[in-house]
Amino acid sequence: MKRIIFLIATSLISVALSAQTWGYNTREMKVIDGNHDLIVEAFEIQADNLKLANGSVWIEMISGHTDGMTHRLIWSWELGTDWVTEVDPNVGEAFWARMDNYVEEWGPSYSGRILSWKDGTDKIDDNKFSHAWDFKVKNPKQFKIGHDNFVKRFEKEFDGHEIGMGSYDFHGPNGATHWVVVSGKDMEDHLMLYDELQKQDDFYKLLSERGELERVRDIATELITSHPSIEEN
Repeated sequence: MKRIIFLIATSLISVALSAQTWGYNTREMKVIDGNHDLIVEAFEIQADNLKLANGSVWIEMISGHTDGMTHRLIWSWELGTDWVTEVDPNVGEAFWARMDNYVEEWGPSYSGRILSWKDGTDKIDDNKFSHAWDFKVKNPKQFKIGHDNFVKRFEKEFDGHEIGMGSYDFHGPNGATHWVVVSGKDMEDHLMLYDELQKQDDFYKLLSERGELERVRDIATELITSHPSIEEN
């Protein structure tokens, strides 16, 4: 079975290194029981016929407060660029037709920008499981400044973990305006991280400096396939 090293991280690292903002679009779905491998197969057939100048497209499994949705399709690209250089429209139509056969229900679609990103390690097993939170933020500027200060202060604790923050600019889930995501090896890896963070005297103080906000939901995600990708032996 092929293992994927996701170039998503490589793409998003450039967000921190460049003044150019990156955008993303997401579509949630409830996959029919037993059709998980079929949506991966359909995606990889489409990926073989899709050439990108930058950016990535990927599928995640999702769990938690998802209103019954089981997966989501995400694409991310550098804003203002022609990031898709070649695509066969016939293959694209065939992809969506296949997906309709495997999906019981299409869920919400939302999009926005990636505003902050810290990369983790280059090992797939260190970043395959992510925890994401959605928020309604009163002061976006204060939230970003507070987030960046929080990540900088706990640089040691976050070592090896990817941590990102971005906006929902269209159709935020349940009215959410922003999101934060942290990667890890598995659920226990995340619990150990939270335990270490919350032992720090200034943890809650720095969280509060992000400003007034309401947590809307949290979900767990696992990356299952992407384009582009590199195969490991």
